[in-house]
Amino acid sequence: MGVWPYETMSFTAHSTAVIDEGCTIGAGTRIWHFSHLMPGCVLGEGCNIGQNVVVSPGVKLGNNVKVQNNVSIYTGVECEDDVFLGPSCVFTNVINPRSAVARRDQYLRTLVKQGASIGANATIVCGHNIGRYAFIGAGAVVTKEVPDYALVVGNPARQTGWMSEFGHKLAFDELGNATCPESGQRYQLNKGRVARIA
Repeated sequence: MGVWPYETMSFTAHSTAVIDEGCTIGAGTRIWHFSHLMPGCVLGEGCNIGQNVVVSPGVKLGNNVKVQNNVSIYTGVECEDDVFLGPSCVFTNVINPRSAVARRDQYLRTLVKQGASIGANATIVCGHNIGRYAFIGAGAVVTKEVPDYALVVGNPARQTGWMSEFGHKLAFDELGNATCPESGQRYQLNKGRVARIA
């Protein structure tokens, strides 16, 4: 078992983690083996950073963000509260990278909004925001904006339904109403958008 030398009143990190100067790390956050937090990144409270994760300069993670193993979160990415990033999911930050052409001033922003989940091995092409409580299926390649509560799968990712805040596929009736089977929360579909109503 490894040593946790960074046990403080605020956060805990494994001895193999690299935490550069200038990081902001919220209370209760845990950082696991071989992860690297780079200068200027901001992590909220209660986050869990899995093994072999890279958090690049300027990245912002809200509270209770769960990052699974082998995820690289590049400059330009921001995750709001309660986001889940599945194992080995991928973010890009330049739309047309070339090794011989410097494009550090052309990073595109990607915002992952509150409660969204990104499945294992999914790829998020930069410049496309992920809506609140959206659900990106494993292996999906996202090439456009994803609406709130949308379920998208495939390559390129296509919307196949809507998800509740508890992660259940919603079945809407003829009036555009649906209920989450776990939470009892109610949702309405109107003009191609879903909103929680109770």
